[in-house]
Amino acid sequence: MLLKDKVAIVTGGAAGIGKGIVELFAAQGARLFLIDSNRPGVEAACEEVRTSGGIARPFAGDVRKQEDMAGVVDAAMKEFGRIDILINNAGIYPRLRFLDMTEAEWDRIHDVNLKGVYHGTRLVVPHMTAQRSGKIVNISSVTFFAGSPNLTHYISAKGAVIGFTRALSREMGPFNVHVNCITPGAVEVESEKAVATPEQIAATVALQSLQRRIVPLDIARTCLFLSCELSDGLTGQTLNVDGGWIMH
Repeated sequence: MLLKDKVAIVTGGAAGIGKGIVELFAAQGARLFLIDSNRPGVEAACEEVRTSGGIARPFAGDVRKQEDMAGVVDAAMKEFGRIDILINNAGIYPRLRFLDMTEAEWDRIHDVNLKGVYHGTRLVVPHMTAQRSGKIVNISSVTFFAGSPNLTHYISAKGAVIGFTRALSREMGPFNVHVNCITPGAVEVESEKAVATPEQIAATVALQSLQRRIVPLDIARTCLFLSCELSDGLTGQTLNVDGGWIMH
């Protein structure tokens, strides 16, 4: 069990990639604290973990609000006295032409996808630096490398997450805190149906070297690698998990 007794916070853990991370981390022995805006979803995800004999605490909240994230961090510290892993996964990706984009929509995407990363990280790094250990994994997107249309607001935020990862890894290195990033490709999740047609999905798969759908478990396994001792020599990096679509 690669994460036995490790304390992990996962944002956006109720569904999709986040749910896949939660399931794998629970199987690997992690003690989980989940936050998601979907209260029924996050409670159900934690109940599944507990039914399997694991430890998971649900929090319904908004990563845009520092006080919501603080509640999760404080609870983890109160119960276990440490935080070993932070997975900044929460994100939204509505497609919209730039010419149709309002300032409010631009701000909403950046607040969730970028400021949410800031809030979680800012709250956990004092604890990680004090204990002189920690793993932070940020979920960005392969669209940063692809430059996909109708996602200017989303790609701008996700590109900033990569820059955030690189800069923070320099500051955290002396404290033995690792900061890395994953850029998922087109992942088969329920929310995908709202933003892409079957034809668009098939066209993306055709661009991949691996001719199959990327699933949440693919991302979760890479996240596990970046969260355990197997990646102790690695920080400031971005790992592309897209079936060999974009290579960099």
